[in-house]
Amino acid sequence: MAALSGGGSLSIRHAGKIYDPEGSNIVALQDVSLETAAGEFCVVVGPSGCGKTTLLNSIAGFDQLTSGEIRIDNEMISSPGKQLQPGADRMVVFQHGALFPWKTVLWNVSCGPIRQGRLQRHEAEAQSRELLARVGLNGIENQFPGSLSGGMKRRVEIVRALINNPKILLLDEPFRALDALTKSVVQEFLLELYDLAPKTVFFITHDVEEAVFLADKIVVMTTRPGRVLKTVVVDLPRPRDYHILTSPRFLEIEREVRASIEAEARKAFEAGERELA
Repeated sequence: MAALSGGGSLSIRHAGKIYDPEGSNIVALQDVSLETAAGEFCVVVGPSGCGKTTLLNSIAGFDQLTSGEIRIDNEMISSPGKQLQPGADRMVVFQHGALFPWKTVLWNVSCGPIRQGRLQRHEAEAQSRELLARVGLNGIENQFPGSLSGGMKRRVEIVRALINNPKILLLDEPFRALDALTKSVVQEFLLELYDLAPKTVFFITHDVEEAVFLADKIVVMTTRPGRVLKTVVVDLPRPRDYHILTSPRFLEIEREVRASIEAEARKAFEAGERELA
């Protein structure tokens, strides 16, 4: 597979988001600042309703900030009053999926670079087949999404996102609905693709074990209004496989992250918070 493009540094500075500023004034995000280097795998965790998805949607160009700014490679992509502008430099993999059910797997994966004019059809289809084979999906090109399992669909969606050569890959709890065994398989395939050509990844999850297994760093957010509570560096070697889950350092990091989230979740419960993000 051809090397994917570089770049993709992400800078979030003093980001704030208030829903319905004329009425109920729900503060989803408050003064969120974080820096993610190009090619870094950043995982965001926190209690339900802490604004994780709001932050991801602001990066994707789906939601507008009330204050602060977001830059990619120092280019402003989000700030108050700036027109929302999703782009191919930011590809999103959603929790519930977004494949076109009436089109084949090969069409779903290859259509992006063809429509962008970045690849000829034969080039896009060749790259699609190569990437699908790398995630264990060789030979399914002519099937339709409805015939695939949940884990297979997630892999197709990740391949579809990567072949568009984004600067940043945004994943909103993509494995939440999968059973434990399927989730572990798809996580390892995601890391295989990441090790092949590291992209900047911004990944949201409620699963602490998943966060530690995947991440270079974990950003723990507070209960609403969402702020950055702490950043935990995951200094585990790559490439990773599931043998690392029982290593002392893995368990130490997992305990640290889990303790921070549970403390914030207790605050949310005591305040009667409900999941809005």
